[in-house]
Amino acid sequence: MRNFFALHRNVRLRIGLAFVHKLIDAMILTFIAIYLAAHVGVAVAGALILVFAAFAVVGMLAGGHLSERWGRRPVLVAGDLVGTAFLALMAVAYYAGWGALAVYFSYAIVKFGTNLALPANDATIIDVTPPGQRKFVYTVNYWVINIALGTGALLGAFLYSEHFGAVILGGAIGMAFALTITVTLVAETKPDTPRPPAKLTGLAQFAEGYRVVLADSTFRRLIIAATLILTLEGQLSTAIGIRLATDFPTQEVVPFGAVTGVQMLGVLKAVNTVLVVVFALVVNTLLRRMPDRARLYAGIALYAGGFAVLAVTDDAWLLLAAVVVLTVGELMNLPVQQALLAELAPEEGRPRYLAAYYLHIRFGQVVNSVLVSLSAVLATQGMAAIYLLFGLVVILQYRVILARRATPAAVPVPETLGR
Repeated sequence: MRNFFALHRNVRLRIGLAFVHKLIDAMILTFIAIYLAAHVGVAVAGALILVFAAFAVVGMLAGGHLSERWGRRPVLVAGDLVGTAFLALMAVAYYAGWGALAVYFSYAIVKFGTNLALPANDATIIDVTPPGQRKFVYTVNYWVINIALGTGALLGAFLYSEHFGAVILGGAIGMAFALTITVTLVAETKPDTPRPPAKLTGLAQFAEGYRVVLADSTFRRLIIAATLILTLEGQLSTAIGIRLATDFPTQEVVPFGAVTGVQMLGVLKAVNTVLVVVFALVVNTLLRRMPDRARLYAGIALYAGGFAVLAVTDDAWLLLAAVVVLTVGELMNLPVQQALLAELAPEEGRPRYLAAYYLHIRFGQVVNSVLVSLSAVLATQGMAAIYLLFGLVVILQYRVILARRATPAAVPVPETLGR
């Protein structure tokens, strides 16, 4: 606790507000899909949910560009302002009976606003966190987010049927609180670096900024690694979840009693969340002297190996053991991965780098959908082999990243990117 309060005030505030944002997201996002399916049908709901991804991508890329031009704080304020206004509009649409599409489009704009602020949020943390503190900061942030996601999903599940409108209204109030804290307490952290006059403006400047980011081959490798890690994570809810729902025989699992495949999936997710919440800070403390290379390689091996076991076994206790193993791997790997992100995103152009990095979420969704289709034709051993191959590719990406990190090269920033 003493270490946390020794952090810069901006970092403490952004971690606290991360809890608020993720709590709201978990209470609404999962259940908006159920709401849409009930009102416009499953097929249309699926198409509408895909549009969320488009809003998120546009918001992130715009947020990265604007955070570099205007500074972090104005974009954070803009994101929370959009979120507050359109959650309030969403609540009005719900209670006034304007229809499911009005509720949906209000929330789509909310997602745009939250993703607009995402690069600025992470840049704010990195700007004022010394490299030696970053693993600790990202571990605490990850711990807080997991508590928020678990709490939000639980509250949303119990409140959805009778009080979904109240959930939306509560989200608007929570976002207004976040906006107030951002306006009154969060300071600007953008480095005051003199830059030459801009030769490009508007969309040309926007495109050139991201061209520079994607020309950084080391950073591209980090995006590839993050995409494959996220794809593995998503398999528990998709291909592995489908396999458990169809093939898992009902078994006795203490203390849950007789569980079906769907219930077993819920148990596995609950165990993962509880382990993260209970052990995240402990694991980081125990491993603080472990070299990054060993921590990454071992963590990824455990993570991919755990998912490979989940792909092939129907034994409940083996499934639980695999989740414990992959969670340990997750806790070993994630703080180092996030610290590498902070290190590889240079001070000049940092929000753009962060925005480009978060595209791995969308890339992961695409790869995830492909693997769901493959799981229909491949044997379970084939899926396990793919997961192990992903782990190997991630380790190879980190091998190159860490080698280049030992002899870093300056990242050129062309004059055309000046203000």
